[in-house]
Formats: sequence, C-alpha cells, structure tokens
Amino acid sequence: MTQKITPSTALLLTIAPLMWAGNAIVGRSINTLVPPLTLNFFRWSIAAIILLPFASWIFRRNSALWTHWRRFALLGLLGVGLYNSLQYLALKTSSPINVTLVAASMPVWMLMIGSMFFGVRVSAKQALGALMSIAGVLLVLSRGELQQLLALRLVPGDILMILAAIIWSFYSWLLTLPKDPAQIRANWIAFLLAQVAFGAVWSGAFSAAEWTFTDPHIVWGWPLIAALIFVAIGPAIIALRCWGLGVQRVGPTVAGFFSNLTPLFAALMSAAFLGETPHLYHGLAFLLIVGGIVVSSRH
Repeated sequence: MTQKITPSTALLLTIAPLMWAGNAIVGRSINTLVPPLTLNFFRWSIAAIILLPFASWIFRRNSALWTHWRRFALLGLLGVGLYNSLQYLALKTSSPINVTLVAASMPVWMLMIGSMFFGVRVSAKQALGALMSIAGVLLVLSRGELQQLLALRLVPGDILMILAAIIWSFYSWLLTLPKDPAQIRANWIAFLLAQVAFGAVWSGAFSAAEWTFTDPHIVWGWPLIAALIFVAIGPAIIALRCWGLGVQRVGPTVAGFFSNLTPLFAALMSAAFLGETPHLYHGLAFLLIVGGIVVSSRH
C-alpha cells in the first residue's frame, strides 16, 4: 500500500463517489415504493446473483472462505449490511442536504479511527486536507450562502448517517489488514462476492425485522425494477470494487477524502434533474475538495 495517487487510482476513487451520489438520488426517489431495509436486501441479493456465476467456487466445501468466515461476515456486516441500511433509513427520515452534510464527515472519522484503533499517525497535511475538503462540501451544501448552513438542524436521520460514516470508516480500515486468503484476495470478484454473500444474509435479517415490527409495503413497477438494477450494479458492484482497490493502493485516510466528492456529484446530478445550471460555488467547491485530496496525500 502506497500513499502516492496515480491517475488510475484517482479514477477508481472518483468512480465510487459518483456511483454513490446516484445511489442517494435514486434511493430518495423510490423511498415511497419500497421500505429502506428491504431495498438494501434486494440490492445486495441481486448483486450476489450477478457475481455468483463468476466466482461460485468460493462456496465449495474445501474453500478458504469457510476457514475465514468470521472475517468476511464482519466485512459483509459493516460494508454491506449496516452502512447501506443506515443510509437508506437516513434518506427516509432526513433531508438530502442534511444526509450529505453528515456523510461529509467521513475523512474526519477515517483519520480518528485510523489513529485510535489502527495506530496510524495523523499528519498536519492530512488535517489541513480534511479542513479544505470539508470546506468545499459545506460550500456546496450551503449553495454559497451562510444563512442556509446556519439554518441546518440535526434530526434522527442525521444521527444514523453519523453512525454509518463511523461504520464505513472501520470497514475501510479493515480492508487494509492482510487477513484474507490469497486465493480469494487475488480474485476481485471472489473477494467481493464473499463480502456481498454475507452482507445479503445480514440485510435479509434486517429486512425480516422490518416486516415483523413495521407495516411496510412495496409498489412494484418499472421505476422500482430499474432502480434496483442500477443500485445493484453501479453503487454496489462497480463502486465497491473501485473503492476496495483504491483503498488497497493508497489507504483509507487518503481514500476517505475522495468520499467528499459524493455531495458535489449529488448536487450536480440534482441540478441536472431539476434543470438548473451549475453555479460558481460548484467550481470553487470542486477546487477545495480536490485541493484537500492533493494536500493530504503529499508526504
């Protein structure tokens, strides 16, 4: 693992937040069609079915998956089951701008958790990079107006996103630990399927609880089907692959700064869907966020 960002690594870590921004918009748009925990279960079940033909061998009796099942069960719980469930729950109870704002704290949690639990020292440049990157996010979310930022208030959904950000930070750091069987780790589809399979089981348990203790409903139709296909392929398979590979190359601390591109992409996508044109503050925010990434990655 190196701290140097190459163009290919930057592309990987940019694709992931681009997909996640689309996930937030789609998840918000269909929150009346399917309950949040069930949406997460459908999403990862479809992803597992897509990956299965390419790496079904990991489920053989003599596979190293079974001797390391606790490792993959934990990765599946954190990165697939909990994080995404909490995100969809947050979109149900909180406004998109608040959810995006809270998620923007990701680099800070990456730095804190890396320092507290994984023995990684936080440099002054990383701290400065975090401040620059978050400033860019705040600029987008406030639309360049301080009054909008001061008017924000935390609601239960925001608390869920704080918890989700912490969970994703732990997940990202765990990816860097050399505890996976070489045969599975060397095959990205197998490595992803091992996590997704356990994550789908966790998501299924959460969905079962949702149907047991609440009164959910599903509105089937092409809008929901198209949304499920998108969230299963783009924000799930493609984004998780790009993020995992990027984290292996530069580490969670540097990768965490790229997650702040998510609200910028989300703002641009929302503007496109609403027919609004980009503003000057979008460009300034982009420079701050990218500047934070560059500063934090320098030795």
